[in-house]
Amino acid sequence: MLGKARKVSARGEAVTANYAFGPTEDDAIIKHRLLTRTTTTRGEPPLKKLQKKFTSFVSEVEKDEDNYADCEKLARAFLQELTTFEIPLLKSKAIVEANVREKENFNELKEEMNRQILQAQADIEDLKRQLQESKVERRHKEECEAIRKLIALQPPRSETQKIISELQKEISALDAENTAASRLLELRKKQFALLLHVVDELQNTIEEEQKSLVEEMRMATEELKNGMENTSGAEAMAVDQ
Repeated sequence: MLGKARKVSARGEAVTANYAFGPTEDDAIIKHRLLTRTTTTRGEPPLKKLQKKFTSFVSEVEKDEDNYADCEKLARAFLQELTTFEIPLLKSKAIVEANVREKENFNELKEEMNRQILQAQADIEDLKRQLQESKVERRHKEECEAIRKLIALQPPRSETQKIISELQKEISALDAENTAASRLLELRKKQFALLLHVVDELQNTIEEEQKSLVEEMRMATEELKNGMENTSGAEAMAVDQ
């Protein structure tokens, strides 16, 4: 199964790379090769060569023959091969230690960057708060300036107080006039009521006088009528005599 990864070129373009193994398998293979030293650019792998040297030395030692010189020769060859094999291991160890130190430095740098990021975020929040406070303060200053301009357009306090005093005097005068008018109106109401009462009494008196006059005229008319009747009777009696 082929694993695919995305690489980024120097110009920022995305490039697709194909691998025979995935990243996890690649790491495991590289780790195994570094530990066993089974990968070389040319020739036989060092571990196999060391194994052959050791096998040859052991085989020669196990022989019953008087082969001390051959054993010594094979031992030196094995030790030389072991030294040759050990040198890359020491290099690999130094590389690993350097990588560990580099990783530790990277972790420290990462922690420092995270701390700086957190500090920057805190600073940003603080700056946001300060900006908001500055906006509120600026708005308050603008409102105060607008109020100050409105106040500046108004007349001085002494003049305003003078106007208020004059208005209070006018109000007092109007109150006095209103009181006098109310009293005059009340007086006129009483006078009008009295006038109506007088007119009513006068009308009643006139009506009574008219009735009395009519009664007197009626009585006078009757007396006159009676007198005329009496005179006519006397004349008739005189003519008869």
